[in-house]
Amino acid sequence: MSAGFSVSFHPRRGDPALAARLSREIEGEVLFDAASRGRYSSDASIYQVDPVGVVVPKTGHDARLAIQIASEEGVPVLARGAGTSQCGQTVGAALVIDTSKYLNRLVEFDADRRLAVVQPGMVLDRLNALLKPSGLWFPVDVSTSAQATIGGMAGNNSCGSRSIAYGNMVHNVLGIDAVLADGSEFHFGPATGLAGAPAPYRDLVARIHAIVARETDEIGRRWPSVLRHVQGYNLDMVRPNSVHNLAHLLVGSEGTLAWSQHIHLKLSPLPRHKTLGVCHFDSFLQAMQAPQHIVGLAPAAVELVDATMIALARGNPAFRPITEKFVRGEPKAILLVEFAGEALGEPAQKLKHLTELMAELGHPDSVIEITDGALQREVWEVRKAGLNIMMSMKGEGKPVSFIEDCAVPLEHLAEYTDSLTQVFARHGTEGTWYAHASVGTLHVRPILNMKDDGAQKMRAIAEEACELVRRFKGSAYSGEHGDGLVRSEWIEPILGARLTAALAEIKDAFDPKGLMNPGKIVRAPKQDDRTLFRYKPGYAMQPIETALDWSEWDVSGTASRGPVSNGASSRGTGTSAASSRGFGAAVEMCNNNGHCRKFDSGTMCPSFRATGEEQHLTRGRANTLRLALSGQLGPGAFTSEAMFETMDLCVSCKGCRRECPTGVDMAKMKIEFLYHYRRRKACSMKDKLFAYLPRYAPWAARLAWLFNLRDTVPGLARLSETMLGLSAKRSLPQWRRDTFLGTPDPEAFPARRGLPGREVVLLPDCFNNYFEPENSRAALRVLQAGGYRVHIARAPGGEHSPPLCCGRTFLSAGMVDEARCEAQRMLEALAPFVKRGVPVIGLEPACLYTLRDEFQSLLPGAESDALAARALMFEEFLAAESAAGRLALPLKALENKRVLLHGHCHQKAFGALPAVERVLALVPELAIDKVESSCCGMAGSFGYEAKHHDISMRMAEDALLPAVRKADPRTLVVADGTSCRRQIQDGARREAIHVARVLERALL
Repeated sequence: MSAGFSVSFHPRRGDPALAARLSREIEGEVLFDAASRGRYSSDASIYQVDPVGVVVPKTGHDARLAIQIASEEGVPVLARGAGTSQCGQTVGAALVIDTSKYLNRLVEFDADRRLAVVQPGMVLDRLNALLKPSGLWFPVDVSTSAQATIGGMAGNNSCGSRSIAYGNMVHNVLGIDAVLADGSEFHFGPATGLAGAPAPYRDLVARIHAIVARETDEIGRRWPSVLRHVQGYNLDMVRPNSVHNLAHLLVGSEGTLAWSQHIHLKLSPLPRHKTLGVCHFDSFLQAMQAPQHIVGLAPAAVELVDATMIALARGNPAFRPITEKFVRGEPKAILLVEFAGEALGEPAQKLKHLTELMAELGHPDSVIEITDGALQREVWEVRKAGLNIMMSMKGEGKPVSFIEDCAVPLEHLAEYTDSLTQVFARHGTEGTWYAHASVGTLHVRPILNMKDDGAQKMRAIAEEACELVRRFKGSAYSGEHGDGLVRSEWIEPILGARLTAALAEIKDAFDPKGLMNPGKIVRAPKQDDRTLFRYKPGYAMQPIETALDWSEWDVSGTASRGPVSNGASSRGTGTSAASSRGFGAAVEMCNNNGHCRKFDSGTMCPSFRATGEEQHLTRGRANTLRLALSGQLGPGAFTSEAMFETMDLCVSCKGCRRECPTGVDMAKMKIEFLYHYRRRKACSMKDKLFAYLPRYAPWAARLAWLFNLRDTVPGLARLSETMLGLSAKRSLPQWRRDTFLGTPDPEAFPARRGLPGREVVLLPDCFNNYFEPENSRAALRVLQAGGYRVHIARAPGGEHSPPLCCGRTFLSAGMVDEARCEAQRMLEALAPFVKRGVPVIGLEPACLYTLRDEFQSLLPGAESDALAARALMFEEFLAAESAAGRLALPLKALENKRVLLHGHCHQKAFGALPAVERVLALVPELAIDKVESSCCGMAGSFGYEAKHHDISMRMAEDALLPAVRKADPRTLVVADGTSCRRQIQDGARREAIHVARVLERALL
């Protein structure tokens, strides 16, 4: 390594002169401020190192120029994709080059030759989505496929669940167009093409061949023979006296040799048919003994899931329903065994053979056979989330990645796992297990407290684990996730001093100045150097007086083996100190796994999907909060303008509340932040206009003609943008004089005769009272037609009291005290009904789910818990009644035979969208199409603001608006969220209606 810098520090960190030069000479983004560097200082490992700065290149030329400038300035370079490394490959005191935002194209595709050329920032799932119509895929199916970039996968020599059938990354890369630290550009590919290559390339290859030829015997003696070995550089694959591909030396090099600007990939045909067997075991040891027998059936995958992960998955709202479909009873472990084939009969027959084999091994009736493709995909989604689910344990102790990918021959797997379990016990901990049983690689993470004695225990466990690996011939210490900061120092104990020196020679041949991702693989620091840790010595969260109750996160002890939960049952003491500690612990739950970088499923993170920027990502926000709360961004950082900019594009969709495997609830964190920020900087007139809407709404309704002038008088819309920041491109909702609560005695409407009366409370929210009262009337009519006695929720004090409000508008502005007052009024008004067990039914998701979520943080206690248990969306109530056989709703077929359904973000976050589908399915002959969309982009007041209009529309154009425009004019567009309906109206010029109105139309 060159003098003047180390892995943990570079003197030009944040250097304005370097930033200025980069800004002048490249087109891309240059980020050198403390908050931006902080967001790139960590990955999914235990490490955190402040980079010199960050470059987000717009073109390949940008990236090459940034590398050249760094070389001239003597600054290291670190290429980064999704930043999901488990081992610390993507952190360091270097200039980070983030390829994920712009350098993510499919450059070339040849279906006949089954090859593709991609830029390094291409995400695996996106690539496979592009390939699917051609019947091809790239089969290195890593669990982070929705986030992992091909460049990162090549850097790590990634493997995936089906490596037993398809091999590792190195077996599926045909070539790499690489840029070396000195700016040289070479194509690394088959060694047969050397004759016509440039002289410098031939000289480099000659040096490589000379080193490998010299060490051939040592490679034969020391190199791991298992399929899963990714330690060091792939010297065993570039032997000069055999057919080889020189790109294979770069695969797994972790960016320490060169930057890959194009990667040439070998594609495979998509399997036409698959089956899945779920094998249940009464002990973990039995599960470890079985794979050596199962592989004889030629499976495509054999994956382990242990009891801890099963319990965590069952406790996660996103995974519980799926887990119950394929896990029977309380097994100590299960194996997921997949078979694939071109003909349907082949995998089906192998599945039968699996059942027979398990019976022969003493496990009769232990296999759940799954042939349904949709259920198979759901099972694999749970398995893919395994590492992140494990991180959902509360408390200071967390499963730590440092020995998790040791690979041993299958015949030694049971002995190895049993021995390692004993190692954990000797050091006062235990491990979580899962992963690739078919190839002898198990992800095992001992639970350690890295703020306390975790570093010492990690060192001791690593030494014993390394010795275990050496005991079993052919084993590998790094079997999948690479070396990085956590495992590079363990290369020498496995490969020996001679081969370790050879690796250093290879590094120097490529990178004489040592500028390419230093400290990884070659000349590595100690894994337990705490100056490299996320939780460095002296790390502590600064106490704050929280506005919300966060005490449920203040878990005593080292870890909670139970799942993350937002329920009252897991709350702490509720004291101010506990809430403050809990807030810090909730922020720290983000382990940087990057699951929020999804692009094609679920909800989170809509702002990142629109911008592609780390700042506008759940992970980016959580990291910034953690750095600010721990004092690493300087005094006052928590309420700074930089923090406001970081939080600003969070649309509070709550997608992360459900979809983040570690339970990060950024919507709730934004409320807490805004509360403190507003104490420093008062709300604007625009913020107050939205926040206090429930307070002035009765007057606005009476003077509807006046309040509606904005969109009828020319020039007023433009004036409102200038004075209030309301986008002139938007029309505002129209106030109505005929409010629902103004209906003469709606409770007097009779229920349909002949059915037993049952009580419900209908909660008319502000939006469905003042702007769209027809939705409330439709819900009332449907409920009464179903035989229910409907009470209308009203404020205590009668007509002279403001209508009930959930406080959502106040929370969106950070006005927690005002929201708490509204919550108290709501609890008092509904208490008599809740006490009797009467369901409280709402129509607007953003309002109703406030009763189920924020109320418990505003006013923790039995009253809010009881209300949360009784509060249901209109469609949730009807779906539950139908499932229980209590719903007698007379419905006829509609003239419109098809519905296009868009789910509100909060419906998705609380798993309620299937209830909407079930209720719509009650209408005879009605076909339902669901828009696979993230947030619509309106998000309450967000989309009305001029500064947010464009980003709001980009969110909508991601999936929602194109789907609506494509829909047949006779198709009903259904959206329960008032914001969603407004976005559809503004963006697609189509009317969207509430599900209650669909049912009302279908009433006999």
